[in-house]
Amino acid sequence: MVSDLVPIGKESLTLEQYRQLEDVPPELEWLANITNPKTRRAYKTDVAEFSAFTGLHEPRQLRTVTRAHVIAWRKTMESRGLEPSSIRRKLSALSSLFDYLCERNAVLGNPVDGVKRPAANGNEGSTPALGDAQARRLLDAPPPDTLKGVRDRAILATLLYHGIRREELCLLRLRDMQSRQGVMHFRIKGKGDKVRFVPVHPMAQRLIEEYLPMAKHGGALDSPLFRPLKNNRTGTLEKHLEPGSVYRNIWLGHANVSTTRLYDRRKSKPEDSPTFHVKY
Repeated sequence: MVSDLVPIGKESLTLEQYRQLEDVPPELEWLANITNPKTRRAYKTDVAEFSAFTGLHEPRQLRTVTRAHVIAWRKTMESRGLEPSSIRRKLSALSSLFDYLCERNAVLGNPVDGVKRPAANGNEGSTPALGDAQARRLLDAPPPDTLKGVRDRAILATLLYHGIRREELCLLRLRDMQSRQGVMHFRIKGKGDKVRFVPVHPMAQRLIEEYLPMAKHGGALDSPLFRPLKNNRTGTLEKHLEPGSVYRNIWLGHANVSTTRLYDRRKSKPEDSPTFHVKY
Protein backbone atom coordinates (compact mmCIF):
# COMPACT_ATOMS: atom_id res chain seq x y z
CA MET A 1 0.00 0.00 0.00
CA VAL A 2 1.28 3.49 -0.84
CA SER A 3 2.22 5.20 2.44
CA ASP A 4 -1.15 4.33 4.03
CA LEU A 5 -2.94 6.70 1.65
CA VAL A 6 -1.03 9.80 2.76
CA PRO A 7 0.05 12.43 0.20
CA ILE A 8 2.95 11.15 -1.86
CA GLY A 9 4.55 14.52 -2.53
CA LYS A 10 4.85 14.21 -6.32
CA GLU A 11 2.86 15.84 -9.09
CA SER A 12 1.75 12.49 -10.53
CA LEU A 13 1.61 8.84 -9.55
CA THR A 14 3.98 6.29 -10.94
CA LEU A 15 2.46 3.25 -12.62
CA GLU A 16 3.43 1.12 -9.63
CA GLN A 17 1.83 3.58 -7.18
CA TYR A 18 -1.32 3.63 -9.30
CA ARG A 19 -1.58 -0.14 -9.22
CA GLN A 20 -0.98 -0.24 -5.49
CA LEU A 21 -3.80 2.25 -4.85
CA GLU A 22 -6.10 0.14 -7.02
CA ASP A 23 -5.66 -2.68 -4.55
CA VAL A 24 -6.43 -0.67 -1.39
CA PRO A 25 -9.47 -2.25 0.33
CA PRO A 26 -12.40 0.07 1.11
CA GLU A 27 -11.93 -0.66 4.82
CA LEU A 28 -8.68 1.31 4.68
CA GLU A 29 -10.13 3.92 2.33
CA TRP A 30 -12.78 4.65 4.96
CA LEU A 31 -10.20 5.30 7.66
CA ALA A 32 -7.97 7.42 5.44
CA ASN A 33 -10.98 9.52 4.40
CA ILE A 34 -11.67 10.71 7.97
CA THR A 35 -10.14 14.18 8.05
CA ASN A 36 -10.15 14.86 11.78
CA PRO A 37 -7.00 13.23 13.23
CA LYS A 38 -8.52 12.69 16.69
CA THR A 39 -11.60 11.02 15.25
CA ARG A 40 -9.44 8.93 12.94
CA ARG A 41 -7.29 7.69 15.82
CA ALA A 42 -10.32 6.91 17.98
CA TYR A 43 -12.17 5.06 15.19
CA LYS A 44 -9.03 3.12 14.26
CA THR A 45 -8.67 1.98 17.87
CA ASP A 46 -12.35 1.04 18.11
CA VAL A 47 -12.36 -1.05 14.93
CA ALA A 48 -9.07 -2.68 15.93
CA GLU A 49 -10.65 -3.59 19.28
CA PHE A 50 -13.64 -5.13 17.53
CA SER A 51 -11.37 -7.04 15.15
CA ALA A 52 -9.39 -8.43 18.07
CA PHE A 53 -12.63 -9.46 19.80
CA THR A 54 -13.86 -11.32 16.72
CA GLY A 55 -10.46 -12.78 15.85
CA LEU A 56 -10.25 -11.05 12.46
CA HIS A 57 -6.81 -10.27 11.09
CA GLU A 58 -7.41 -8.81 7.62
CA PRO A 59 -9.54 -5.76 6.71
CA ARG A 60 -11.54 -7.75 4.14
CA GLN A 61 -12.58 -10.24 6.83
CA LEU A 62 -14.81 -7.55 8.34
CA ARG A 63 -17.24 -8.23 5.48
CA THR A 64 -18.23 -11.48 7.17
CA VAL A 65 -19.44 -9.75 10.34
CA THR A 66 -23.08 -10.27 11.32
CA ARG A 67 -25.38 -8.50 13.77
CA ALA A 68 -24.82 -11.32 16.25
CA HIS A 69 -21.10 -10.50 16.36
CA VAL A 70 -21.86 -6.84 17.08
CA ILE A 71 -24.37 -7.71 19.84
CA ALA A 72 -21.83 -10.03 21.45
CA TRP A 73 -19.25 -7.23 21.40
CA ARG A 74 -21.71 -4.80 22.97
CA LYS A 75 -22.51 -7.26 25.76
CA THR A 76 -18.81 -7.79 26.41
CA MET A 77 -18.23 -4.04 26.69
CA GLU A 78 -21.16 -3.76 29.10
CA SER A 79 -19.77 -6.58 31.24
CA ARG A 80 -16.43 -4.75 31.37
CA GLY A 81 -18.21 -1.75 32.87
CA LEU A 82 -17.52 0.67 30.01
CA GLU A 83 -19.36 3.99 30.15
CA PRO A 84 -22.49 4.10 27.95
CA SER A 85 -20.99 7.02 26.01
CA SER A 86 -17.89 4.95 25.21
CA ILE A 87 -19.98 2.01 24.01
CA ARG A 88 -22.06 4.31 21.83
CA ARG A 89 -18.94 5.83 20.28
CA LYS A 90 -17.42 2.43 19.52
CA LEU A 91 -20.63 1.23 17.92
CA SER A 92 -20.82 4.48 15.95
CA ALA A 93 -17.28 3.92 14.64
CA LEU A 94 -18.18 0.41 13.49
CA SER A 95 -21.43 1.65 11.96
CA SER A 96 -19.57 4.38 10.06
CA LEU A 97 -17.24 1.77 8.59
CA PHE A 98 -20.08 -0.48 7.42
CA ASP A 99 -22.01 2.47 5.98
CA TYR A 100 -18.95 3.14 3.82
CA LEU A 101 -18.68 -0.51 2.83
CA CYS A 102 -22.35 -0.42 1.80
CA GLU A 103 -21.67 2.61 -0.38
CA ARG A 104 -18.83 0.73 -2.04
CA ASN A 105 -21.01 -2.36 -2.52
CA ALA A 106 -18.56 -4.39 -0.46
CA VAL A 107 -21.36 -5.62 1.85
CA LEU A 108 -25.12 -5.90 1.44
CA GLY A 109 -26.05 -4.27 4.74
CA ASN A 110 -24.81 -2.66 7.93
CA PRO A 111 -24.73 -5.26 10.76
CA VAL A 112 -24.74 -2.47 13.36
CA ASP A 113 -28.19 -1.32 12.23
CA GLY A 114 -30.77 -2.51 14.71
CA VAL A 115 -28.25 -3.16 17.49
CA LYS A 116 -29.56 -1.43 20.60
CA ARG A 117 -27.17 1.17 21.94
CA PRO A 118 -26.98 2.44 25.52
CA ALA A 119 -29.27 5.38 26.16
CA ALA A 120 -27.63 8.79 25.91
CA ASN A 121 -27.83 11.06 28.91
CA GLY A 122 -30.33 13.30 27.16
CA ASN A 123 -29.68 17.00 26.89
CA GLU A 124 -27.99 17.28 30.24
CA GLY A 125 -24.46 16.61 28.95
CA SER A 126 -21.60 15.62 31.20
CA THR A 127 -20.60 19.15 32.20
CA PRO A 128 -21.88 20.22 35.64
CA ALA A 129 -24.48 22.97 35.29
CA LEU A 130 -24.05 26.37 36.89
CA GLY A 131 -26.90 28.07 38.68
CA ASP A 132 -27.80 31.66 37.80
CA ALA A 133 -26.16 33.02 40.94
CA GLN A 134 -22.97 31.03 40.31
CA ALA A 135 -22.83 32.22 36.71
CA ARG A 136 -23.32 35.82 37.79
CA ARG A 137 -20.49 35.54 40.34
CA LEU A 138 -18.27 34.00 37.70
CA LEU A 139 -18.96 36.84 35.26
CA ASP A 140 -18.24 39.41 37.96
CA ALA A 141 -15.03 37.74 39.15
CA PRO A 142 -12.52 39.33 36.69
CA PRO A 143 -11.66 42.96 37.56
CA PRO A 144 -13.41 45.49 35.29
CA ASP A 145 -10.50 47.95 35.20
CA THR A 146 -7.69 45.86 33.66
CA LEU A 147 -7.22 44.59 30.11
CA LYS A 148 -7.08 41.01 31.34
CA GLY A 149 -10.20 41.47 33.43
CA VAL A 150 -12.17 43.04 30.57
CA ARG A 151 -11.01 40.31 28.17
CA ASP A 152 -11.84 37.52 30.62
CA ARG A 153 -15.31 38.93 31.24
CA ALA A 154 -15.94 38.95 27.50
CA ILE A 155 -14.66 35.37 27.20
CA LEU A 156 -16.77 34.13 30.10
CA ALA A 157 -19.87 35.83 28.71
CA THR A 158 -19.25 34.22 25.31
CA LEU A 159 -18.97 30.79 26.91
CA LEU A 160 -21.84 31.13 29.36
CA TYR A 161 -24.41 32.75 27.09
CA HIS A 162 -23.78 30.67 23.97
CA GLY A 163 -22.76 27.20 25.13
CA ILE A 164 -19.79 26.95 22.79
CA ARG A 165 -16.71 24.79 23.37
CA ARG A 166 -13.32 26.18 24.35
CA GLU A 167 -11.80 25.21 21.02
CA GLU A 168 -14.60 27.00 19.18
CA LEU A 169 -14.13 30.13 21.26
CA CYS A 170 -10.38 30.18 20.66
CA LEU A 171 -10.84 29.95 16.87
CA LEU A 172 -13.21 32.93 16.67
CA ARG A 173 -11.96 35.81 14.51
CA LEU A 174 -13.22 39.37 14.24
CA ARG A 175 -14.94 38.51 10.97
CA ASP A 176 -16.87 35.76 12.77
CA MET A 177 -19.10 38.38 14.40
CA GLN A 178 -21.59 38.99 11.61
CA SER A 179 -24.94 40.75 11.31
CA ARG A 180 -27.70 38.48 10.04
CA GLN A 181 -31.24 39.84 9.67
CA GLY A 182 -30.22 42.79 11.81
CA VAL A 183 -29.00 40.58 14.66
CA MET A 184 -25.32 40.03 15.49
CA HIS A 185 -24.29 36.37 15.24
CA PHE A 186 -21.19 34.32 15.91
CA ARG A 187 -20.07 32.23 12.95
CA ILE A 188 -18.73 29.15 14.74
CA LYS A 189 -16.74 26.34 13.17
CA GLY A 190 -17.30 23.17 15.14
CA LYS A 191 -16.19 19.57 14.90
CA GLY A 192 -15.88 18.18 11.40
CA ASP A 193 -15.55 21.76 10.08
CA LYS A 194 -19.31 22.19 10.42
CA VAL A 195 -20.36 25.85 10.57
CA ARG A 196 -23.29 27.18 12.57
CA PHE A 197 -24.52 30.66 13.44
CA VAL A 198 -25.44 31.55 17.03
CA PRO A 199 -27.07 34.90 17.94
CA VAL A 200 -24.82 37.04 20.13
CA HIS A 201 -26.28 37.90 23.52
CA PRO A 202 -26.41 41.69 24.11
CA MET A 203 -24.35 41.39 27.31
CA ALA A 204 -21.63 39.42 25.54
CA GLN A 205 -21.65 41.88 22.64
CA ARG A 206 -21.25 44.82 25.02
CA LEU A 207 -18.35 43.19 26.85
CA ILE A 208 -16.62 42.30 23.58
CA GLU A 209 -17.04 45.86 22.32
CA GLU A 210 -15.43 47.12 25.54
CA TYR A 211 -12.54 44.69 25.15
CA LEU A 212 -11.63 45.25 21.49
CA PRO A 213 -10.47 48.90 21.69
CA MET A 214 -8.55 48.21 24.88
CA ALA A 215 -6.77 45.31 23.16
CA LYS A 216 -5.94 47.53 20.13
CA HIS A 217 -6.82 44.86 17.61
CA GLY A 218 -6.43 47.29 14.73
CA GLY A 219 -9.54 46.16 12.90
CA ALA A 220 -7.99 43.30 10.87
CA LEU A 221 -10.93 41.00 10.16
CA ASP A 222 -8.79 37.86 10.20
CA SER A 223 -7.39 38.76 13.61
CA PRO A 224 -8.32 36.41 16.48
CA LEU A 225 -11.23 37.77 18.48
CA PHE A 226 -9.59 36.87 21.79
CA ARG A 227 -5.81 37.15 21.99
CA PRO A 228 -3.15 36.50 24.63
CA LEU A 229 -1.98 39.46 26.68
CA LYS A 230 1.69 38.54 26.40
CA ASN A 231 3.90 36.14 24.51
CA ASN A 232 7.22 35.56 26.22
CA ARG A 233 8.47 33.29 23.45
CA THR A 234 7.99 35.41 20.28
CA GLY A 235 6.31 38.58 21.53
CA THR A 236 3.57 38.19 18.90
CA LEU A 237 0.04 38.79 20.17
CA GLU A 238 -1.69 38.23 16.79
CA LYS A 239 -2.49 34.63 17.62
CA HIS A 240 -5.40 32.58 18.87
CA LEU A 241 -5.68 31.63 22.51
CA GLU A 242 -4.89 28.04 23.38
CA PRO A 243 -7.86 26.03 24.75
CA GLY A 244 -5.61 24.88 27.60
CA SER A 245 -5.00 28.46 28.67
CA VAL A 246 -8.75 29.06 28.87
CA TYR A 247 -8.98 25.98 31.09
CA ARG A 248 -6.10 26.99 33.32
CA ASN A 249 -6.56 30.72 33.52
CA ILE A 250 -10.24 31.48 32.94
CA TRP A 251 -12.88 28.70 32.93
CA LEU A 252 -13.45 25.14 31.81
CA GLY A 253 -15.56 25.04 28.64
CA HIS A 254 -18.02 22.32 27.67
CA ALA A 255 -16.42 18.93 27.31
CA ASN A 256 -19.41 17.31 25.65
CA VAL A 257 -20.56 18.51 22.23
CA SER A 258 -24.13 17.52 23.15
CA THR A 259 -24.12 20.54 25.46
CA THR A 260 -23.46 22.75 22.45
CA ARG A 261 -26.40 21.22 20.61
CA LEU A 262 -28.74 22.53 23.32
CA TYR A 263 -28.07 26.03 22.00
CA ASP A 264 -28.05 25.16 18.29
CA ARG A 265 -31.29 26.49 16.80
CA ARG A 266 -30.38 27.15 13.18
CA LYS A 267 -33.96 26.58 12.00
CA SER A 268 -35.41 29.04 14.50
CA LYS A 269 -35.69 32.80 14.46
CA PRO A 270 -32.80 34.61 16.17
CA GLU A 271 -35.10 35.91 18.89
CA ASP A 272 -36.10 32.32 19.70
CA SER A 273 -32.53 31.36 20.51
CA PRO A 274 -31.76 30.49 24.16
CA THR A 275 -29.16 33.24 23.92
CA PHE A 276 -31.87 35.82 24.52
CA HIS A 277 -33.52 33.94 27.37
CA VAL A 278 -30.48 33.65 29.62
CA LYS A 279 -30.57 36.14 32.49
CA TYR A 280 -27.44 35.97 34.57
